[in-house]
Amino acid sequence: MINDVEKVLYSEEVLIKRIKELAQEISNDYSNKDLLIVGVLKGSVVFTSDLIKYITIPCAIDFMAVSSYGNSTETSGVVRILKDLDNDIEGKDVLIVEDIVDTGVTLSYLLEYLKARKANSIEIVALLNKEARRKSDIKVKYIGFEVPDEFIVGYGIDYAENYRNLPFIGSLKREIYEK
Repeated sequence: MINDVEKVLYSEEVLIKRIKELAQEISNDYSNKDLLIVGVLKGSVVFTSDLIKYITIPCAIDFMAVSSYGNSTETSGVVRILKDLDNDIEGKDVLIVEDIVDTGVTLSYLLEYLKARKANSIEIVALLNKEARRKSDIKVKYIGFEVPDEFIVGYGIDYAENYRNLPFIGSLKREIYEK
C-alpha cells in the first residue's frame, strides 16, 4: 500500500500539530455557543476524531454521508444524501468537518440542504483545500493545508475505499488510478 504513494505531503506529526492549532481557533471562536460538529463520512472520520480531541469547549457531534464520487476519481455532479443528521440543528452553530474540498460541488449542495434547517450559523473546517479544482464558490472558514492538484490519499482519504488508514497525507502514483 505504501508503495502506491508517490510522495508524502504531510506527515502524521505535521497533521497533528496543525489540527491542534485549528482546534484552538475553533475553541476560541465558538466559546459560549451551542456547537455541533458535523463530520462528512467517510473521509473526515480520522480528521474529525483528532479534531474533537483537541477542542476545549463543549460540543456535540453528528455525521452525514454524502456522495458525488462513488468509486470514480471525478465528481458525477449528482449529490446524494446517504445518511442524514440524527440531531436537530435549529439554533445551533454547525461546523461541517470535511477531509478535502476540491470542486466544492458536494459542499455547495450540503450547505443549501442544511440552511433550510434554521441553524444559527454554518461554517466549514477542511483539513485539505484543493483550490485548483474549485467549481463552486465555497467559503471555507478553517483550512488545514493547501494541496496541489494531485490525487491525495491517507488520513481518512481514499481511492476506491483503500488507503484511508495511512497515517499521513500523500499523493497516489498516477499508474494506480489511471488503470
